[in-house]
Amino acid sequence: MLKITDVEVICLRVPKIGTRCVWGEDAVVVKVHTNKGIVGIGESDSSPLVVKSIIETPNSNLACFGLKEILIGENPLDIERLWNKMYEMSNYLGRRGAGIHAISAIDIALWDIAGKYQNKPVYELLGGKKRDKIRAYGTFIPADTPNENKKIVRELINKGFTSLKFGGGILGDDEKTDYEIIKAVREEAGQDFELQIDLAAKWKTPEHTLKMAKLLEEFNLNWIEEPIGSDDLIGYKNLGDSIKPMIAGGETLTTVFEFVQFLEIAKPDLVQPDVTRCGGITESMKIYELSKEYGVKLVPHGFSTGILIAATAHFLAACETTDLIEYSQSDSPIYNHLVKNKIEFENGFIKVPDSPGLGIELDEEIIEKYRIF
Repeated sequence: MLKITDVEVICLRVPKIGTRCVWGEDAVVVKVHTNKGIVGIGESDSSPLVVKSIIETPNSNLACFGLKEILIGENPLDIERLWNKMYEMSNYLGRRGAGIHAISAIDIALWDIAGKYQNKPVYELLGGKKRDKIRAYGTFIPADTPNENKKIVRELINKGFTSLKFGGGILGDDEKTDYEIIKAVREEAGQDFELQIDLAAKWKTPEHTLKMAKLLEEFNLNWIEEPIGSDDLIGYKNLGDSIKPMIAGGETLTTVFEFVQFLEIAKPDLVQPDVTRCGGITESMKIYELSKEYGVKLVPHGFSTGILIAATAHFLAACETTDLIEYSQSDSPIYNHLVKNKIEFENGFIKVPDSPGLGIELDEEIIEKYRIF
């Protein structure tokens, strides 16, 4: 019988510890090893050392086990049962947040094992492929000046992107700067080009968000993402009732339980689970079904490595009513080179991979170069 023999956690980082790290410059990779030589690969877009600790910590009591200890000797094909076992036996230290981030990485690796074992791509195990390619929107961190952002936008449009999102950096710090950057991007992209912005909760209050949405109305934004913190459920609801651009959120949420609350109370126009944070592929499928019940479009968050891109592609390939994937424009070597055969963007789309499992191969030289633990 197939059994789990080890859970290896690899922490990667480009800048030295003690210096500033930005999106895409670190990663935590999980390899689940088996007695048959099949190795599953997963990751979480979270704090690498925190995830490592949650997986490797020795148990304290019946609901405070490290995930590795829970999994050794288990059949990796029992994915749903193992998800529930990890959730229950790490309940005191996990249950939400980083505990679920760690489970997400392992869950992705288990699906990779299952696909490799059955010689099938993961999407087949999820019910079959609904599409061969997925439209991709490019996400970039804006530069500090309007003209620099115009150059970025022109380069991305020339690459074939038909949709762009920008956020992070200085966006959200100053009203006038926000206006000038968004104005420059819209001018370069053209009035009908699909644009969205991500505030990473930096607008902070519904009142300020309403003011900014009114100021930016002329730029015809497709959605405004996470203008306020994801715990302000009533604020989200009031925003959705009051402004024209779609209000999007959910990248920080974990488990279907939080998404039920978010959909029921906050009533977003668009929900954005991250497969490496929300509970892995297993929980993503449940959140997708939930989004259909509430009639809310799902567009996953994804700004990490080629592992995340592959896991998200398989998830979306199996979903009938969601057809847009986020495609990071990070220049980090971890993002660009960790996965040797990273799914590439071409003419507005990515192709769904057909190799067994996730269909990815890691570059061990990149791991050796940037591994910190």
